[in-house]
Amino acid sequence: MTTLTPQKPAIPQPGGDVTPAPEPRPAAPESRPAPEPGPAQDPAWRELVDAVREAGQYPTRSEAESVTRIVLSALGGHVVGYERVDLARALPEEAARVVASQIPATRSLTAAEFVDSVAARIEGATPATARWDVSSVLSVLPSLVGDELVTRILDQLPPGYALLFGRAELTPAA
Repeated sequence: MTTLTPQKPAIPQPGGDVTPAPEPRPAAPESRPAPEPGPAQDPAWRELVDAVREAGQYPTRSEAESVTRIVLSALGGHVVGYERVDLARALPEEAARVVASQIPATRSLTAAEFVDSVAARIEGATPATARWDVSSVLSVLPSLVGDELVTRILDQLPPGYALLFGRAELTPAA
C-alpha cells in the first residue's frame, strides 16, 4: 500500500496502482509587453490639447482633452474618403484614432446641427457653449494639418462649417 501526502495528489494507474503526482513546475515568469505610450505621453497629442486649451480658455487640461475627443469624434463621422484618410495621417496618433474609429454618418449635418450633436455629447452644454467648444478644437486644425486639407474638408461639408474652423465663409458675387 502506498502512503500519500496531502500535498501530492494521487494519480490512478492501470492495474489499480497509485503513484504520487509529479512535482509541479515553477510558473514561468509572467511576461508582460511594455506599456504602450498613452495619449498623455504623446507630445503631439499634448500639443494639440494644449492648443485647444489655450484657444478655448479651458481651466484644465482634462477639460480641453475631453472636448477635443468629443469634437474630433463628431467630425470623424462627417469627413469621408481621402480627406478622412489624410486628416487621420496629419493628426497626432491619438487624435487620428478618434477620427478614424467613427462610423461615417448616413446624412450630412448642417453646421448648426453638427454643433447641436456635439452639445448632446457634453453634459450641461448649450448650443452656445458647444459652438465655443467646436470652434476651439476646429480652429486649431489648420495650423496642424494645413490649410489645403482644411479647404478640401470644407468643400466636402455643407455651408456654414468654415466659421467653425476659424475661416470667413465667403460666397461668390452674383
